[in-house]
Amino acid sequence: MPRGPRASASGAVGRADAPYDALNRVRESGEGVDEIHRRWRAAHASGDAPEIEFARGSEGLLPEYDVIVVGAGLSGCTIAERCSRALGMKVLTLERRAHAGGNCYDYVDARSGIRCSKYGAHLFHTKHARVWEYVTRFSEWVPFDHRVLGRVTRTSASEEGKRARVLVPIPPTRATVNALFDDADVRSDEDMEAWYERERIHPEGGRAPANGEEAALSRVGPRLYEAIFKHYTKKQWDKYPEELDASVLMRLPCRTSADDRYFNDPWQALPRRGYTRIFENMLHGDENITVRLNCDYFAMKRDGTLPKHKFLVYTGQIDSYYAALGMPKLEYRSLRFEEDGLFFQEAMVVNYPGPDVPFTRIVEYKHMPNQPEGRHREPGTLVAREYSSATGEPYYPVPNPENRALYEKYAELAKHEPGVAFVGRLASYKYFNMDEAVLNALEMFDNLRDTGALVVKEKS
Repeated sequence: MPRGPRASASGAVGRADAPYDALNRVRESGEGVDEIHRRWRAAHASGDAPEIEFARGSEGLLPEYDVIVVGAGLSGCTIAERCSRALGMKVLTLERRAHAGGNCYDYVDARSGIRCSKYGAHLFHTKHARVWEYVTRFSEWVPFDHRVLGRVTRTSASEEGKRARVLVPIPPTRATVNALFDDADVRSDEDMEAWYERERIHPEGGRAPANGEEAALSRVGPRLYEAIFKHYTKKQWDKYPEELDASVLMRLPCRTSADDRYFNDPWQALPRRGYTRIFENMLHGDENITVRLNCDYFAMKRDGTLPKHKFLVYTGQIDSYYAALGMPKLEYRSLRFEEDGLFFQEAMVVNYPGPDVPFTRIVEYKHMPNQPEGRHREPGTLVAREYSSATGEPYYPVPNPENRALYEKYAELAKHEPGVAFVGRLASYKYFNMDEAVLNALEMFDNLRDTGALVVKEKS
């Protein structure tokens, strides 16, 4: 059993070993501004501010707003914040769920005292200086080098085919292939690159990979594909790689070094007081922004309770927006979670790529460095097993030719929708990392402002 959270060789929680920890530009002391925390500590000697209670329901709304934003996730909150603070516009943000933050919503579990995420773990990382500058306006951040382990079945060639599970870094590194394959003997970057070249199988005739399986084989070869990627893909998408677009597995990283960090981006961090605080700082206390939870945009529109507005920003599922047309629904994958209180895991995230268990990974939140102060030293933990599902909150668009062709039909309708902008992952039917969702929203805001769809509100 692990005795504490995963740390570097020097004992720093959530950090990679040297020299790779130095590649993260986020300072050890953290950076950024948490205005809600600042005001709370000015009024109280200690502690953190409680979660902000946004209003629920549609009672008491103004008769008209400049902009209505549907959805209070990353995309919606970024657009709402920019419309208010950059243009002075009156914004109504509608969220059908009981909280702001979308799938990034997190909270401190009352039973265990551990900060956890309602919709699965989120790891912030970015290569975009603009995004990092923007998010540091709404939170203090602590550096976090995400390192994933996987329990992978290996077959020993030297012990008459004996099979055993081993714990290895994912994405694969030199340590991974040496642990899984007796004949690897990879000791340098050059050895690793040569090993990949011997393993890879490229499509005949030099053509580009036609599907996910061909992509994976051209990247990592059949043995790593079978051990780590094939069955994990099936569990995640309910489709084997050959049923998915090549782009899904063309992103497989081919590490040659001993760097076991999951991401290579220069900024990698966790919000010191959780992701929910980011959204609270973006929306709360702004006289131009009204937030209403438990409000279904479509129900309000149907019932005639939707206020008048000059412009609409829609961040939900694009097929839901056009549901009345009777077109087929797009496919999404969701996640289902099982939680228990055992402390049994070596890292925050341990993947289970094999077909012998139904879940894809186990997340143990106690390894995260942004837990409440002192929580790492106290007994008890919180563990969540993740199961991919076809039902529930939509997380991942399913990237295959059928869905891509159907989305294009929706996108064509959206191009001709007057006074409406479709922004974000669900509206674009494209998976965005967190930083990509912020960047997409910022760039969409720029475009809407520059083309005159959104204009500076003149003060009355």
